[in-house]
Amino acid sequence: MLKSMNRRQAVFCLAALPGGWPVKARTGGANALVFPRDFGSHPDTRTEWWYLTGHLEAPGAGPGWGFQVTFFRTATGVAADHPSRFAARQLVSAHAALSDLQARRQRHDQRIARTGFAQVADAAQDDTAVVLRDWSLRRDGPSERSVYTTRVASDGAGFALDLTLSATQPVLLQGEAGLSRKGPRPEHTSRYYTQPQLAASGTLTVDGQARPVTGRAWLDHEWSASLLDPDAVGWDWIGMNLHDGSALTAFRLRRRDGTALYAGGSWRDASGALRSFGADEVRFIPGRVWRSPTSQAQYPVAWEVETPAGRFAVQALFDAQELDSRASTGAFYWEGLSELRRGGSTGPVAGRGYLEMTGYAAPLKV
Repeated sequence: MLKSMNRRQAVFCLAALPGGWPVKARTGGANALVFPRDFGSHPDTRTEWWYLTGHLEAPGAGPGWGFQVTFFRTATGVAADHPSRFAARQLVSAHAALSDLQARRQRHDQRIARTGFAQVADAAQDDTAVVLRDWSLRRDGPSERSVYTTRVASDGAGFALDLTLSATQPVLLQGEAGLSRKGPRPEHTSRYYTQPQLAASGTLTVDGQARPVTGRAWLDHEWSASLLDPDAVGWDWIGMNLHDGSALTAFRLRRRDGTALYAGGSWRDASGALRSFGADEVRFIPGRVWRSPTSQAQYPVAWEVETPAGRFAVQALFDAQELDSRASTGAFYWEGLSELRRGGSTGPVAGRGYLEMTGYAAPLKV
């Protein structure tokens, strides 16, 4: 854990970064991302995450599990030339969650540490290699054939993941060549790419019982100097692997009154043709609502999502998939395995993926 910071102080650093903190934008020619360098971390930006989700199955084990492994890197604003070696210039935090579809139960764990002490926490700059004590996410192989490995063992939630995730498709650059607008003001952007349709295999351990598993996964890597518009309280987001090999991303930034401040996303079909969505081309229409008994937040766990690629229904595979991350990144949010249907709630099942909803318990601070 943090040696000169308790958890409450660490959360404050994540949620209340100084507004005047100096950052640099990495753009390059035509906003080009450069791999494998941009698989790695970008410590000159304020916030960054590697976000891995997916669905796992084991022979004879019922409907399977959803999983999330997310690593966050956050710059605190402490000057690089600060004389104290105890100054926390970068924090690394992580969330891990397992959604058991048969038991309709979610398990989750979290941790946080500052970088710089005996490799307890680190995020390499030359490629994906994020470590937080015994949790890790690493990438290997040529840029066009990435192979990721992740290892996570919860401290008290009774689960562990040891997975290999192999790219079956090229990197998907979100927005304009990886530059993704996140609001009406031009400064609210992120650098953002996705690796959809990852082939997952490995071992899942639950309550001491290890099982070989296979499945499909999704990886987002995003970093930003200034992600949220001041009028945004949170976002709604989906990342969906379709059964035919297509990939759907859609999001909206939400005002306090629930209306959309900004929206976007992308569609890449099975042939590889990519279309990015404009802010006026995506609509999230909420349906059934679930109230969390822990946070009292009310989350729409069913949505209709209108995009240029068609109209889709998104339905949580079970309701209670809220995460309490107050001991790491400081917020409640809903993150869960969901089903995608074409045309609406009665349409055919087209795929699976994750729905994320933030800012429902309290306005989100990034």
